[in-house]
Amino acid sequence: MHIAKVLLVDDEAAFLDVMNRRLEMRELSVRTALSGQECLKALKEDPAIDVVILDVKMPGMDGIETLREVKKEFPLVEVVMLTGHATVETAIEGMKYGAFDYLMKPCNIEQLIEKVAEAKAKKAKHEEKITEAQLKEIMGRMA
Repeated sequence: MHIAKVLLVDDEAAFLDVMNRRLEMRELSVRTALSGQECLKALKEDPAIDVVILDVKMPGMDGIETLREVKKEFPLVEVVMLTGHATVETAIEGMKYGAFDYLMKPCNIEQLIEKVAEAKAKKAKHEEKITEAQLKEIMGRMA
């Protein structure tokens, strides 16, 4: 049983490879993407993804731009931002656009796993509320 289904997004293939193995060893189901565009494509292909772990600094579509698109197209998916170049401004901007949290690279793997579990729980709670609202609406129509 996996803790969560994660999409790991970073433009550094070696970092993706190492993190992928480290996360899978800790009971996470992991998919990877090398760019913001690949991230959005993966989310369209796999609706079971719970959490995106997203690098801030990427060529082309950067992490903040990718975050904005993810939250616009897939509002229930939670995003944990990762960066080796953290500034207070970037962290604030990421949180403003809906990032679940923000961690510095290299991050403590246990701390990352904890953030992913918290983000997955938040997503599950939102999905539960939506299901309850849909059930109430259906029951209301039947009455």
